[in-house]
Amino acid sequence: MSILQITGVSKTFPGADGGTVALQATDLQVEENDFLTILGPSGCGKSTLLRMVAGLDTPTSGSIELDGRPVTGPGADRGMVFQSYTLFPWLTVLQNVCFGLREKGMALAGQQALARQFLAKVGLRGFENHFPKQLSGGMQQRTALARALVNNPRILLMDEPFGALDHQTRELMQELLQGIWEAERKTVLFVTHDIDEAIFMGNRAVVMSARPGRIKCDVPVPLEHPRHYSVKTTPVFMDLKARLTQEIRIEVQRATGLADAGLPA
Repeated sequence: MSILQITGVSKTFPGADGGTVALQATDLQVEENDFLTILGPSGCGKSTLLRMVAGLDTPTSGSIELDGRPVTGPGADRGMVFQSYTLFPWLTVLQNVCFGLREKGMALAGQQALARQFLAKVGLRGFENHFPKQLSGGMQQRTALARALVNNPRILLMDEPFGALDHQTRELMQELLQGIWEAERKTVLFVTHDIDEAIFMGNRAVVMSARPGRIKCDVPVPLEHPRHYSVKTTPVFMDLKARLTQEIRIEVQRATGLADAGLPA
């Protein structure tokens, strides 16, 4: 069943000569419990599309519906995790995770009990009273993930959430999120520049073209669950990586003006 329906959505940012077209008219359906990853060169409209689903930006044309209701602004039915950790530095880890529950009017005891459950899921039991500045980057991002999940959103929106982490921490975070997804079966829309990440995380990998962005291809990822990092060495994974690398390479050449520079396709 489709949970998210994107129909004819485009985005033009105002400016001289008619402005900048960031996203061409785009159609996309995301099914219940889907984990959809979005790839594309810088400036292709990946983050713009995600921000419109979040209600942080408004489409120039088209419509976005979540559970059949138009998206007209931010809402608790969408949980957002950014590349930057976006934690409140003056709040403890526990208080950060409780923030949305407090805004909903939940009693303090209920807030804290639920927050502790999700902090345990992301491996942060014992860090409830730490402040963000006392945490590593990976721990801050785990706190942000717990804060998004504790509110039980219908869809989780993730914009390069592991992009600022070192390689080893990033891979561990990928495995952590996969494990949480396998247990919780949340619907996830996940933007990334990393092809390996897109394949390992997703059930579908969508490739966007160079600006003005459009969906170039939508590729199923037929890898079984639960997923272990060793899947990255399998023939199925390597074949998918070769295909997506080719698709992205062509778009990066277009985006950088190197398409006519004599480089092999």
